[in-house]
Amino acid sequence: MRRLVILKTVIELYIERGEPVGSRVIADQYLQDVSSATIRNDMAALEQMGYLHQPHTSAGRIPTSRGYRFYISQLMRREPLSEANRELIDSELVRGDLNPKALVRNASELLAQMTDCASVSATGRMNEAIITKVDVIPVGRRLYALLMATSSGAVETRVTRLDLDLTLEQKNFFVRFIRENIVGTRIESLSDEKIVELGLGLGSYNVGLVPLLYSVYAITRGLQQEQVTIHNEASLLRHGILKPEDFTLLLDEKQRIVDLLESDPSGLTIRFGGSKGGLSMENSSLIIAPYRQAGGILGYFGVIGPRRMDYGRVIPVVEYLADTVTRLLTDGLEEDRSKPARPEGFGRSGTLIRL
Repeated sequence: MRRLVILKTVIELYIERGEPVGSRVIADQYLQDVSSATIRNDMAALEQMGYLHQPHTSAGRIPTSRGYRFYISQLMRREPLSEANRELIDSELVRGDLNPKALVRNASELLAQMTDCASVSATGRMNEAIITKVDVIPVGRRLYALLMATSSGAVETRVTRLDLDLTLEQKNFFVRFIRENIVGTRIESLSDEKIVELGLGLGSYNVGLVPLLYSVYAITRGLQQEQVTIHNEASLLRHGILKPEDFTLLLDEKQRIVDLLESDPSGLTIRFGGSKGGLSMENSSLIIAPYRQAGGILGYFGVIGPRRMDYGRVIPVVEYLADTVTRLLTDGLEEDRSKPARPEGFGRSGTLIRL
C-alpha cells in the first residue's frame, strides 16, 4: 500500500512541477511518519518494477509509460467536469452550426481551447454511407462545382474544369444520369468497374462530361479514407513536444493515428509517445474517444499533449465533448427520418479505457 501511495505522489508531483521527485520531498511533505531511506528503497523497487525511472544518478524519479498506465487505470482521481465547463460545451456547440462537418470542426477547436493541447479530430471511413444527393453548379467559364451529400451528413464539393461550356440540356442530362445510377447506393459500391461502366453509359455524345464523372469518383474515394485533422499545433511547441524544425513530423503522426484507429478502438484510448501503438514524439501522449451516430462510430476526438498532462482533468473534457457531439448528431438524425441506412465508422460501440 505504501508503494502505491509513493507512486501516486511521484506521478502527481511530476505532473504538477515537471521535475524529478526525490524521496526527501515525499518524506517531508507527504509521508512524514516514514523515513527518507525507506521511501528511497520503495522508489528503487518501483523503478525495478518498471513504474519509475531515474534520469540521472543523483536525481529523483519520474514516471515511465508503465507507471502512467497504472496510475490512470488504478490510482487517478478524475476531476468531475465543472458545471461551467458543461455549460460552455453545450452552449458553444448547440448554438453553433449543426452541420456534421462544422460541428466536428467547432468541437475540435473548443477541445484545444479547454485543454491547451493540440486537438485531434478523425473522421471514419464512410463505406456504408448512402449517396443522397448529387448536383452540378456552374461557378465560372467552363468551371463546374460537383456537390455530393451522404446519409452521414457529409457534404463534399469538387470544382472541375471542362473543355466546353455545358448547355442546360447537357447539365440536366448528367445530373439525371447520376441520380438514376448512384443516388441511393452505398459509397463502397462505386468501384472502379462501376465508374468505367458509367463512363461507357454516358455515350460518345457526352464524352465531355467524363471529368465530372471523375469528380464523383474522387469524392467517394476521399470519403473512404480516414481523415485526421490537428488544431492548435502551436501548443506542441509550448509544451516542448516538438521543435520548429520537426513540424513535418506531424504528417507521419497523422498516419500513426490512422493506423491506431484501424484497430477499431471502441472506447477512450490512451497512447504514450515512443511506445508501441503511440506517436513517435517521445514526450507526448494521445487521448482519443469516439463519437457516434445511429449506433455506429462516426469518428474520434482527442488531444495530443505532454506525457505529464493532467489526465484527471483532461479525460473528462474529452469524454463529455465526444458524448455531446454524439447527442447532437443523434438528435439531428432523429429529426430527419428520411436519411437511409447508417454510416460505417471506425469500429463498434463500447466504453472501456484502452491503454
